[in-house]
Amino acid sequence: MAGLIAYGAYVPYHRLARADVAATLGTPAGRGTRAVAGYDEDTTSMAVEAARTALARDGLRPRIGQLFLATAAPAYLDKTNATAVHAALGLDEHVLAADMAGSVRSGLGALVTGARSPIPTLTVLSDLRTGLPGGADELAGGDGAAAFVFGGHRNGAPVIAELLAHDTVSDEILERWRLPGAPASRVWEERFAEEIYVSLADKALTAALDQAGLQRGAIDHLVVSGLHARACAAVRRTAGARPEAVTPDLAAAIGNAGTAQPGLLLADVLDRAGPGETIALVVLGDGAGVLLLRTTDALPAHRSVRPVAAQIAAGGAPMPYATYLTWRGLLDREPPRRPDPEPPYAPPAHRRAGWKYGFVASRCEKCGTRHLPPDRVCVSCRSVDAMTDEPMEHVRGTVATFTVDRLAHTPSPPMLVVVVDYDGGGRFRCQLTDATEADAAIGARVEMTFRRTVTAAGVHNYFWKARPVRSGGTDETVDTDDTEETRG
Repeated sequence: MAGLIAYGAYVPYHRLARADVAATLGTPAGRGTRAVAGYDEDTTSMAVEAARTALARDGLRPRIGQLFLATAAPAYLDKTNATAVHAALGLDEHVLAADMAGSVRSGLGALVTGARSPIPTLTVLSDLRTGLPGGADELAGGDGAAAFVFGGHRNGAPVIAELLAHDTVSDEILERWRLPGAPASRVWEERFAEEIYVSLADKALTAALDQAGLQRGAIDHLVVSGLHARACAAVRRTAGARPEAVTPDLAAAIGNAGTAQPGLLLADVLDRAGPGETIALVVLGDGAGVLLLRTTDALPAHRSVRPVAAQIAAGGAPMPYATYLTWRGLLDREPPRRPDPEPPYAPPAHRRAGWKYGFVASRCEKCGTRHLPPDRVCVSCRSVDAMTDEPMEHVRGTVATFTVDRLAHTPSPPMLVVVVDYDGGGRFRCQLTDATEADAAIGARVEMTFRRTVTAAGVHNYFWKARPVRSGGTDETVDTDDTEETRG
């Protein structure tokens, strides 16, 4: 039996209240909040966080045969973004890592491709939604990521949701578009595409149900996702599923995460579905697509360790609207009066990829001392080349001391720097993110998270930061050593 064997989601810690936008711009007041990626996050870093959750089960990473990253907001063009995710996860070098980028529909394409693949496939959907200030895309959008591992029993992992059927319908609809380099999308008047999408969704759902030999009343969870809000609402009303089967769209709490939205909604359903229940995932955008899944008895024992609802509840207090605009580059602020940051360098980054992307330390085989960063010579017993690699991304630690730096440049001042003593040994100095000054305290517990530390000369520098341990929350750690090796 082929199907889904693992999943995970990532909802950023920060929130923007729609009422604050209205109060600033004098527009009609909106309700609820949207999730906001931090100043040090992008679609690549969020993809890593979702994938880490999906691969939390011991022994799952070595089984992955290919990795697909879908996003409408890639951090790089020309360069593959999935390879950074691959490096951060420490996957085997023979694993294919490829992007499916440029449109929201790429998320559907990645899900279908992963579900149909004969080898274990990690599919990651990630998006960062922006729009012009006060516009519908800004208010309705949201940021986030979701990851799914497709495989089967022959791959040594239990299937938690069997793939019953799938169908896609493609149509060229000039309903939403954005030219390369444009700051925001343009949208045609909503009434134009509403009936088209409803018809296409009906065709895809009918075909998928016929393949599976099911009636619409057999659907236990109807998930409808897409950026056309009116069409999605119409499909929920007219799909023929029982009213109690229609799932919430989470828009009031975190907004619509575009490419990642079907993944976030599906993960939320898997967090609470029981065994033997049928899930219909309907995705609208340049056509329609449907995946039919049936949960198995293995689901309750293999749910995600970070439920979507818990991450939503763990979100921070709403941020000032001016801060959001600054983080998104929509408010041009006075830069610090000091030299521009130096970009990372390709040669040292490649030489130290295990440390830089995977946060892999070393432990001395002779005396057991852990070294961060990894080294050839043990600082305790002076043994040479007697080291064993030791991944640290999941190791938590305790703050030994900290600094609140009000002079260092950061988009989210002040900069919080902590010295962390890790469980099992080892000490490292890094930035503390997704945190306030109150979170920087001696004895505070932290975990690690993959972040974009700086972008300089058109190059993104990724590394790890620490973040406070929160129920359902996230992790973060960054390198503050300014040597060439660590800057790489």
